[in-house]
Amino acid sequence: MIHEILPVGPLQCNCSVIGDEASREAIVIDPGDDIEDVLALVRKHQLQVKQIVITHAHIDHVGGAMKLRAATGAPILLNQNDYALLKMLDVQAAWIGVATPERVEIDQNLAHADTVKAGSLAAQILHTPGHTEGSVCLYFPAEKKLFAGDTLFAGSIGRTDLPGGSYEKILRSLHQRVFALPDETVVIPGHGPVTTIGQERESNPFLQEK
Repeated sequence: MIHEILPVGPLQCNCSVIGDEASREAIVIDPGDDIEDVLALVRKHQLQVKQIVITHAHIDHVGGAMKLRAATGAPILLNQNDYALLKMLDVQAAWIGVATPERVEIDQNLAHADTVKAGSLAAQILHTPGHTEGSVCLYFPAEKKLFAGDTLFAGSIGRTDLPGGSYEKILRSLHQRVFALPDETVVIPGHGPVTTIGQERESNPFLQEK
Protein backbone atom coordinates (compact mmCIF):
# COMPACT_ATOMS: atom_id res chain seq x y z
CA MET A 1 0.00 0.00 0.00
CA ILE A 2 1.23 3.45 -0.96
CA HIS A 3 0.04 5.82 1.76
CA GLU A 4 0.79 9.50 2.20
CA ILE A 5 -0.81 11.73 4.85
CA LEU A 6 -1.01 15.43 4.01
CA PRO A 7 -2.38 17.88 6.61
CA VAL A 8 -4.44 20.38 4.58
CA GLY A 9 -6.19 23.70 5.18
CA PRO A 10 -6.28 25.99 8.20
CA LEU A 11 -7.50 23.19 10.51
CA GLN A 12 -4.81 20.77 9.24
CA CYS A 13 -7.19 17.98 8.27
CA ASN A 14 -5.33 14.73 7.54
CA CYS A 15 -5.92 14.07 3.85
CA SER A 16 -4.75 10.57 2.86
CA VAL A 17 -3.65 9.45 -0.59
CA ILE A 18 -3.79 5.64 -0.79
CA GLY A 19 -2.52 3.73 -3.82
CA ASP A 20 -2.24 0.15 -4.98
CA GLU A 21 1.37 -0.49 -5.99
CA ALA A 22 0.48 -2.89 -8.81
CA SER A 23 -2.42 -1.15 -10.56
CA ARG A 24 -1.55 2.43 -9.46
CA GLU A 25 -5.24 2.95 -8.69
CA ALA A 26 -5.87 5.31 -5.76
CA ILE A 27 -8.37 6.55 -3.22
CA VAL A 28 -8.14 10.05 -1.74
CA ILE A 29 -9.73 10.48 1.68
CA ASP A 30 -10.86 13.91 2.96
CA PRO A 31 -9.38 16.38 0.42
CA GLY A 32 -10.37 19.43 2.46
CA ASP A 33 -8.04 21.96 0.84
CA ASP A 34 -4.61 22.45 -0.80
CA ILE A 35 -5.62 20.34 -3.81
CA GLU A 36 -2.47 21.23 -5.79
CA ASP A 37 -0.42 19.59 -3.03
CA VAL A 38 -2.71 16.53 -3.09
CA LEU A 39 -2.33 16.27 -6.88
CA ALA A 40 1.44 16.57 -6.54
CA LEU A 41 1.41 13.43 -4.36
CA VAL A 42 -0.81 11.65 -6.89
CA ARG A 43 1.65 12.51 -9.68
CA LYS A 44 4.68 11.60 -7.54
CA HIS A 45 3.41 8.02 -7.27
CA GLN A 46 1.93 7.97 -10.81
CA LEU A 47 -1.53 7.18 -9.44
CA GLN A 48 -4.96 7.29 -10.99
CA VAL A 49 -7.58 8.47 -8.49
CA LYS A 50 -10.62 6.16 -8.66
CA GLN A 51 -12.62 7.40 -5.66
CA ILE A 52 -12.79 10.49 -3.47
CA VAL A 53 -14.08 9.42 -0.06
CA ILE A 54 -15.35 11.96 2.47
CA THR A 55 -15.57 10.73 6.07
CA HIS A 56 -18.07 13.48 6.97
CA ALA A 57 -19.35 16.74 5.53
CA HIS A 58 -17.45 19.32 7.57
CA ILE A 59 -15.81 21.96 5.39
CA ASP A 60 -12.25 21.10 6.47
CA HIS A 61 -12.74 17.55 5.09
CA VAL A 62 -14.84 18.22 1.98
CA GLY A 63 -13.85 21.75 0.91
CA GLY A 64 -11.52 20.72 -1.94
CA ALA A 65 -13.47 17.69 -3.18
CA MET A 66 -14.97 19.35 -6.26
CA LYS A 67 -11.56 20.67 -7.39
CA LEU A 68 -10.11 17.18 -7.02
CA ARG A 69 -13.04 15.68 -8.94
CA ALA A 70 -12.55 18.22 -11.73
CA ALA A 71 -8.84 17.33 -11.93
CA THR A 72 -9.22 13.54 -11.77
CA GLY A 73 -12.75 12.66 -12.88
CA ALA A 74 -13.13 10.49 -9.77
CA PRO A 75 -16.56 10.28 -8.08
CA ILE A 76 -17.19 11.76 -4.62
CA LEU A 77 -18.57 9.36 -1.99
CA LEU A 78 -20.29 10.43 1.26
CA ASN A 79 -22.87 8.93 3.62
CA GLN A 80 -26.30 10.35 2.80
CA ASN A 81 -26.99 11.28 6.44
CA ASP A 82 -24.56 14.19 6.00
CA TYR A 83 -26.20 15.70 2.91
CA ALA A 84 -27.90 18.32 5.12
CA LEU A 85 -24.49 19.48 6.38
CA LEU A 86 -23.34 19.97 2.79
CA LYS A 87 -26.08 22.56 2.37
CA MET A 88 -24.53 24.52 5.28
CA LEU A 89 -21.05 24.99 3.80
CA ASP A 90 -21.54 28.78 3.80
CA VAL A 91 -22.35 28.67 7.53
CA GLN A 92 -19.42 26.34 8.18
CA ALA A 93 -17.09 28.67 6.24
CA ALA A 94 -18.18 31.56 8.46
CA TRP A 95 -17.39 29.50 11.61
CA ILE A 96 -13.71 29.23 10.68
CA GLY A 97 -13.35 32.41 8.64
CA VAL A 98 -12.68 30.95 5.18
CA ALA A 99 -14.26 31.48 1.77
CA THR A 100 -17.31 29.36 0.94
CA PRO A 101 -16.28 26.55 -1.44
CA GLU A 102 -18.31 25.72 -4.53
CA ARG A 103 -21.37 23.55 -4.04
CA VAL A 104 -20.32 19.95 -3.47
CA GLU A 105 -22.10 17.28 -5.49
CA ILE A 106 -22.11 13.70 -4.22
CA ASP A 107 -21.88 10.93 -6.80
CA GLN A 108 -22.44 7.93 -4.56
CA ASN A 109 -23.80 7.17 -1.08
CA LEU A 110 -21.49 5.40 1.37
CA ALA A 111 -23.49 2.96 3.49
CA HIS A 112 -22.40 0.75 6.38
CA ALA A 113 -20.70 -2.47 5.18
CA ASP A 114 -20.05 -1.07 1.68
CA THR A 115 -16.65 -1.82 0.17
CA VAL A 116 -14.41 0.81 -1.45
CA LYS A 117 -11.66 -0.48 -3.75
CA ALA A 118 -8.52 0.67 -5.55
CA GLY A 119 -6.78 -2.17 -7.36
CA SER A 120 -6.24 -4.95 -4.83
CA LEU A 121 -6.86 -2.61 -1.87
CA ALA A 122 -10.29 -2.94 -0.27
CA ALA A 123 -11.78 -0.98 2.63
CA GLN A 124 -14.92 -1.76 4.60
CA ILE A 125 -17.12 1.21 5.44
CA LEU A 126 -18.15 1.56 9.09
CA HIS A 127 -21.01 4.01 9.66
CA THR A 128 -20.03 5.72 12.93
CA PRO A 129 -22.54 8.48 13.73
CA GLY A 130 -21.79 10.84 16.61
CA HIS A 131 -19.45 13.57 15.39
CA THR A 132 -21.99 13.98 12.57
CA GLU A 133 -24.98 11.82 11.56
CA GLY A 134 -23.18 10.57 8.46
CA SER A 135 -19.67 10.05 9.81
CA VAL A 136 -17.92 6.96 8.45
CA CYS A 137 -14.58 5.22 9.00
CA LEU A 138 -12.69 3.15 6.40
CA TYR A 139 -11.12 -0.10 7.56
CA PHE A 140 -8.54 -1.91 5.43
CA PRO A 141 -8.46 -5.39 7.05
CA ALA A 142 -5.48 -6.73 5.07
CA GLU A 143 -3.34 -3.73 6.05
CA LYS A 144 -4.92 -3.36 9.51
CA LYS A 145 -5.48 0.38 8.98
CA LEU A 146 -8.47 2.48 10.04
CA PHE A 147 -9.14 5.93 8.61
CA ALA A 148 -11.26 7.31 11.43
CA GLY A 149 -12.27 10.78 10.24
CA ASP A 150 -13.18 12.84 13.31
CA THR A 151 -14.68 9.90 15.22
CA LEU A 152 -11.48 8.94 17.08
CA PHE A 153 -8.25 10.85 17.79
CA ALA A 154 -5.08 10.02 19.68
CA GLY A 155 -6.24 10.54 23.28
CA SER A 156 -9.58 12.07 22.35
CA ILE A 157 -12.81 11.67 20.38
CA GLY A 158 -14.69 13.88 17.93
CA ARG A 159 -16.58 16.87 19.26
CA THR A 160 -20.34 16.44 19.44
CA ASP A 161 -21.53 20.03 19.97
CA LEU A 162 -21.96 20.90 16.29
CA PRO A 163 -25.12 20.26 14.20
CA GLY A 164 -25.75 16.52 13.86
CA GLY A 165 -23.48 15.66 16.78
CA SER A 166 -24.41 13.29 19.62
CA TYR A 167 -22.18 12.26 22.52
CA GLU A 168 -24.31 9.17 23.16
CA LYS A 169 -24.06 8.10 19.51
CA ILE A 170 -20.31 8.62 19.18
CA LEU A 171 -19.67 6.47 22.26
CA ARG A 172 -21.94 3.77 20.85
CA SER A 173 -20.15 3.92 17.49
CA LEU A 174 -16.76 3.68 19.16
CA HIS A 175 -17.60 0.82 21.50
CA GLN A 176 -19.69 -1.24 19.06
CA ARG A 177 -17.88 -0.68 15.75
CA VAL A 178 -14.46 0.90 16.13
CA PHE A 179 -13.37 -1.06 19.21
CA ALA A 180 -14.50 -4.30 17.59
CA LEU A 181 -11.29 -4.04 15.52
CA PRO A 182 -7.99 -5.69 16.53
CA ASP A 183 -5.69 -3.85 18.97
CA GLU A 184 -2.87 -3.70 16.42
CA THR A 185 -5.03 -1.70 13.98
CA VAL A 186 -3.28 1.56 13.08
CA VAL A 187 -5.66 4.54 13.34
CA ILE A 188 -5.27 7.56 11.06
CA PRO A 189 -7.47 10.26 12.63
CA GLY A 190 -8.93 13.25 10.82
CA HIS A 191 -6.47 15.51 12.66
CA GLY A 192 -3.29 14.98 14.64
CA PRO A 193 -0.98 12.01 15.12
CA VAL A 194 -1.50 8.37 14.19
CA THR A 195 -2.40 5.95 17.01
CA THR A 196 -3.64 2.35 17.43
CA ILE A 197 -6.88 0.77 18.62
CA GLY A 198 -4.99 -0.92 21.48
CA GLN A 199 -3.45 2.34 22.66
CA GLU A 200 -6.82 4.11 22.66
CA ARG A 201 -8.59 1.17 24.32
CA GLU A 202 -6.05 1.34 27.12
CA SER A 203 -5.56 5.05 27.67
CA ASN A 204 -8.15 7.23 25.90
CA PRO A 205 -9.86 9.06 28.79
CA PHE A 206 -13.19 9.25 26.93
CA LEU A 207 -13.33 5.51 26.42
CA GLN A 208 -12.46 4.08 29.79
CA GLU A 209 -15.21 1.91 31.23
CA LYS A 210 -16.85 3.81 34.03
